[in-house]
Amino acid sequence: MDLKHRSKHIDEYLKSMIVGEGYRAKNFNKPVIQIVNTWSEWNPGHYHLRGLSEAVKRGVWAAGGMPLEYNTLSLCPGQTLPNRNLLAMETEAVFLSEPADAAVFICTCDKDVPAMLMAAARINLPSIFVLGGTMLPGRWLGQDVVCCTDEQRAVNMLRAGEIGEAEMRLYWDCVYCTVGACGPLGTANTMQSMTEALGMALPGSAATPATHAALFHNAEAAGEKIMELLARNIRPKDIMTIEAVHNAIRVLMAMGGSTNAVIHLTALARHLGLDLPLERFDQISRETPFITNVKPSGTYAMSDLFEVGGVRTVMKQLEPLLDLDVMTCTGEKLRDNLRFPRPASNDRIHSLDDPILPEGGLAVIRGNLAPTGAILKHSASAERRLLQHKGPALVFENGDHAQQVLSDENLEATPDHVMVLRNEGPKASCMPERGALPLPYKVARAGHNDMVRVTDCRMSGTQWGTVVLHVSPESYVGGPLAAVRNGDIVELNLEKRELNLLVPEEEIRRRLAAWVPPEPQYDYKTGPLALWYQMCEQADQGCLYPFMRAAEQPS
Repeated sequence: MDLKHRSKHIDEYLKSMIVGEGYRAKNFNKPVIQIVNTWSEWNPGHYHLRGLSEAVKRGVWAAGGMPLEYNTLSLCPGQTLPNRNLLAMETEAVFLSEPADAAVFICTCDKDVPAMLMAAARINLPSIFVLGGTMLPGRWLGQDVVCCTDEQRAVNMLRAGEIGEAEMRLYWDCVYCTVGACGPLGTANTMQSMTEALGMALPGSAATPATHAALFHNAEAAGEKIMELLARNIRPKDIMTIEAVHNAIRVLMAMGGSTNAVIHLTALARHLGLDLPLERFDQISRETPFITNVKPSGTYAMSDLFEVGGVRTVMKQLEPLLDLDVMTCTGEKLRDNLRFPRPASNDRIHSLDDPILPEGGLAVIRGNLAPTGAILKHSASAERRLLQHKGPALVFENGDHAQQVLSDENLEATPDHVMVLRNEGPKASCMPERGALPLPYKVARAGHNDMVRVTDCRMSGTQWGTVVLHVSPESYVGGPLAAVRNGDIVELNLEKRELNLLVPEEEIRRRLAAWVPPEPQYDYKTGPLALWYQMCEQADQGCLYPFMRAAEQPS
């Protein structure tokens, strides 16, 4: 839906209403810049975005434009994938009724960043992104801690008896200490990084601490830059080409970013009409060393990357592997944005000659348990021996069942077990972030901090462990995960990129033929979630609705 109408076509009725707000009529001689802001008081990721909007407006006014702000849904972790789609459609709908010349998108978190990218692709007016930056770490038991990643460690310590409830309360009291996206390289910071890597945000935008003046400097500069993009008619589809998407995937692999980014980039590609099969993610991963030492795949907080140049430095290290001729929102090609000396390898961002791992942090897994694909963030595996592993299945029918069973301190489970969580995929329960199941008490108390887990749901990008996610097709629609029984041997082989149930294929077919779908966890027949349950696609297709694809996208 490339919008053809411009703000000069705003009718007199709408102009008169805006004049009634106190704007002078002469301002309508200027290009109208729609500022789409996800500001909210509900969470720290968005609380500070009102100030960023004011900085953007300064830049727009200074460059000769007229900024008008619109507030959207404000989505934070814990919200579901359906709301990503809803936000993308809502934003597109607003531009259909409120014509503008160009757009500035202000966003921070897991779902709103990809939703805004998806909307920008559909609207295709000159656009630029202003990112909300990252939270600073807190201090707990003498160490820097970031939310979610270190919570997982703290929960394991609690289950192992290494800390008590008082220490756990201290953790919660200190970990959310500033505004901004969650402090590790979770989905929020990953998608901010992807936005910069795609060329849709100014260089240096991602990884900036949300409390730093540089965040507001970037916002004002973006307000000025959008006027240049408008004058030169540079649009999102000129920037987000397949080459730019490949660059972003390479950055994702080099940083060991969130597995959720695979779903979001797949969805974005389908909005753009680009062919992006899962195999391309894995091909790029095999070609790209993992070079970024950030939690949950490392030891530093995202704000620590800012001190060594952030995503721009990661891209400089990757320069020989990137397509440097892509256009960016600076109005220049990527090669021009990277015209600075390549820094020496350091403990936060390594060089290609000194990688942390020889391959990228994420892998696409297939096999008889994942015929159309699954995702493993192997850079976040705490015990790398588990990446080549065979073990008996411990099956959970859904997240509530897992919580009930794992609360039993006497559960007979060993480090060799493979925990299988099913019926938590897109159709079953909106694909929640339940994949990183806590370890059984006996395993934690034996000194282990990881087990193989296999699931058709997601996990937060802030979490770690040997967790095979997004198994497709999901069990709820009859995917092979539905055939697994307690005690069956499951094999994970990272080198071969395989996940297999070591049961004869004939027996698997027999079990699936006799399989009866479980009662749905939710029964949405009305309201916005009814659309999701009727039309959502599987994870390997980006969890979109068919009508959200670009017209040229093959089915």
